[in-house]
Amino acid sequence: MKLVKMSLAAAVLLGASAFALDNVKVDGDAKVYYFTKNADTTNAVTGAKSNSLFSKGTSAADAALRIGVTGNLMKNVSFGATGYAISTLGLENNLVDATWTGAHTVRPGTGAGYPEVDDKAWMGEMWVAATLSQTTLKLGRMELDTPLAFSEKWSVVPNTFDAIVAVSQEIADTTIVAGWVGKGNGTNAAGMAGLGGKNQSVLDSVGLALDAGVVGADASFTTFAKNGAYTVGFLNNSFKPLTFQGWSYNVSNIASAYWLQGDVDCQLVKGLKLGAQYAAINTKITGTKDSGAYAARVAYEAIPKLKVGASYSKADTDGTLKVANVATNNLGTAQSKLYTEAYWNYGYVGAAGAESFAVAADYDAGVAQLFAQYTDINNKSATVLAGADHDVTELVLSASKSFGPLDATLAYISTDAKDQNVKVGNTTGSRYDSVLAMLKVNF
Repeated sequence: MKLVKMSLAAAVLLGASAFALDNVKVDGDAKVYYFTKNADTTNAVTGAKSNSLFSKGTSAADAALRIGVTGNLMKNVSFGATGYAISTLGLENNLVDATWTGAHTVRPGTGAGYPEVDDKAWMGEMWVAATLSQTTLKLGRMELDTPLAFSEKWSVVPNTFDAIVAVSQEIADTTIVAGWVGKGNGTNAAGMAGLGGKNQSVLDSVGLALDAGVVGADASFTTFAKNGAYTVGFLNNSFKPLTFQGWSYNVSNIASAYWLQGDVDCQLVKGLKLGAQYAAINTKITGTKDSGAYAARVAYEAIPKLKVGASYSKADTDGTLKVANVATNNLGTAQSKLYTEAYWNYGYVGAAGAESFAVAADYDAGVAQLFAQYTDINNKSATVLAGADHDVTELVLSASKSFGPLDATLAYISTDAKDQNVKVGNTTGSRYDSVLAMLKVNF
């Protein structure tokens, strides 16, 4: 949805000023994200090669603004709208070669110059909801959070959906969800545009290597998969230590799928938490194979300010689609809800043949929230998606701190992936370092 001669704030708040609304709330945030790595990188436009931290050729940056408004149209009828605006602030011609999102509009540069990466604004959410008793029907554009189709919120802007969702809590300790997803703006939704590789967008063709796509070119909303998708899910907490959820999906003409998960607070050992997951994706496309994965998790949270955990997952050896988000680039770097998901290197734990484990610790040190995670993924499947020998190890150390309305995160990531940073003359990749800095101002 293009905004013509209208500021983003005015567009979001238009409904609030046009009607006599109740309980109107406005919030938002502004972000600046930066990423750099010392892996070998070649610019597709200039041919320039870089392999050092903080150099232009190995770095990405973006800024984003979010403004949201919610309120009541009348008794039991509510609404919400969220507007997004993104800008590189001109950094792509000075300090970085890459962006954090594929949503930018890109224009060719003059002569041999770099392309112009334009700012972009769009409505990420615009919905109405009606509630009767303990059942709510929500219609419009919105974020979704289900195990196999969801809004990825780790990047500078999230993908969203045009959908109809009903949520009922009429049954005690039970939530039932039914939804229809018609459109989405995720990168290569359902992964049907090609096989393998990183998230792709128009930016790649002009040499701006994309590290964190999530939202597709121009943030355009297109039909989800081929003809949309249905989902039905339920969450139950009748036995109080246990939360169980089950989900079923039907992605028209592409696949059907289901997801089962149980998480329990152990009553015998205080602070001990256990979890198990199982997922299956049954494809409907000739020449493709079904996918599946299971995972388990154990965590201990009885020590003040400290949380530790370990997880394990195993994916079937010959599946076509990954056990990961089908709303972004499933065949590439879509995020997975499996317990073992890496901090940064998405697209591996849900791939065919992947056997993964992860250990993590989170500690409130007062001066900052400290986090560490080690992920090990072993995969020698020879399928078309997994390739041959996609072993990955990732170590992340991060520190996060809030200063009033300002949230700041600084992370160091060590990646050793046999299909990344493959130097000339070698057949497998070598380890490299990354630095990630994220600033967000809430208002």
